[in-house]
Amino acid sequence: MAQPEKLLFEAGGADEASGATTYGRHSTGILPSHVLKRLIRARREVLAAEDIGDEQIQPASVDLRLGTMAYRVRASFLPGKGARVADKLAEMAIHEIDLRKGAVLETGCVYVVPLLERLELSFRVSGIANPKSSTGRLDVFTRLITDGAQAFDRVEENYRGPLYAEISPRTFPILVRKGSRLNQLRLRHGSPQFTDTQLKRLHEDVGLVDGSADIEGGLALTVDLQGEALTRQVGWRARRHAGVIDVDKREAYDPLDFWDPIYARNETGIVLDPDEFYILASREAVSIPPEFAAEMVPFNPMVGEFRVHYAGFFDPGFGHETGKGRGARAVLEVRSREVPFILEHGQIIGRLVFERLTDPPTLVYGEALGSSYQRQGLKLSKHFRAP
Repeated sequence: MAQPEKLLFEAGGADEASGATTYGRHSTGILPSHVLKRLIRARREVLAAEDIGDEQIQPASVDLRLGTMAYRVRASFLPGKGARVADKLAEMAIHEIDLRKGAVLETGCVYVVPLLERLELSFRVSGIANPKSSTGRLDVFTRLITDGAQAFDRVEENYRGPLYAEISPRTFPILVRKGSRLNQLRLRHGSPQFTDTQLKRLHEDVGLVDGSADIEGGLALTVDLQGEALTRQVGWRARRHAGVIDVDKREAYDPLDFWDPIYARNETGIVLDPDEFYILASREAVSIPPEFAAEMVPFNPMVGEFRVHYAGFFDPGFGHETGKGRGARAVLEVRSREVPFILEHGQIIGRLVFERLTDPPTLVYGEALGSSYQRQGLKLSKHFRAP
């Protein structure tokens, strides 16, 4: 059997000695873990002030780490074409915070943190970032910024330069330190397209959800507001002024100290209060085939005064473990906008956009990888003990 590091070349037929670059069976798509390792360790396209560990490399993304300093800034910003983030920080920073011994980031404030990682991307390689699942479930608004950026969470082709995280805790203050991982980066080669027709065919072949699939501009996900028969719990609502959460601790907190459970009533909906944060779950159980990755994007805001607060990455193999019950429900981080809004059971709340990998990853999402949310139902972040 080929070693993982050799798959990059065997799958694409490249000549390692010549320095030619291939990315797997397909010339375009999201780069899987073994190709990411090659870009990190051999081609040096992903660099860091400290070694990038195996624990940072996910099936189709790389976890990014906070650096030594955080800068409290007056407001969120983008540098714009031709401008450097460091120059903007010189104008915008109010206060510097040393993260080496840990520091609390307060709610309602905006911070910019230089990351330990930087990029030296080659031709046609670009990136997209997202908060990690656990970050989004804490209501910590986290976005990636690059030099010259005109949009958050986007890395242009052939980008060469530093990376920064904009962090704004919305509900809970958080304790972070150098090396904390709040967001993640996917890299892709080229600009592959995956049409609704292809997505329908994929669902027919492998079953992306447990039931019929609503596919138009991606795979629709609807909200479950009936709950399990035993508990009837349909969600959680965050409690303000509850305390500080250390982002690097697992199963350290009692959920009831930070959250109020929401239960199904006789009616089929719940009222979302403005400026409150909710954890809900999809009605569908989702299964992501190992050769694909997905991203959840907010549903059209014209159909209601709410939104899924954080888009999210779904890794190859999420909910796809053979013989253990197919599918895992998507956890939804939801906010109402400026007015109260009644959310109904079965209402579309987001869509999954799929993209093919250039090569199947050597390790997929699941227990073997130590993944926190495989086969999940309604689940808070990994920081909380099971209720």
